[in-house]
Amino acid sequence: MTDKPPKPNRIGTWAVILSLLVILVFSLAMLYVGWGMGGDHPDNAVTASGYTAMTMGIIATVVLGVGLMALLFYSHRSGRD
Repeated sequence: MTDKPPKPNRIGTWAVILSLLVILVFSLAMLYVGWGMGGDHPDNAVTASGYTAMTMGIIATVVLGVGLMALLFYSHRSGRD
């Protein structure tokens, strides 16, 4: 008697692909809307301090994410999980 390998679940794969495509379309729509803000009204444009704050926020978020992932891998490899 031979055991057949189970069929992979294709519904989960398509659900992930569909949700990622929805997120991509939504982010592109927000990019389009956000890029146009301030174009017609120069008073609403992002200032240099706004770009500085945005850059600092992005850097802090990336550093935090990388740091937490590094701690996760360190904890797993050292056997503390």
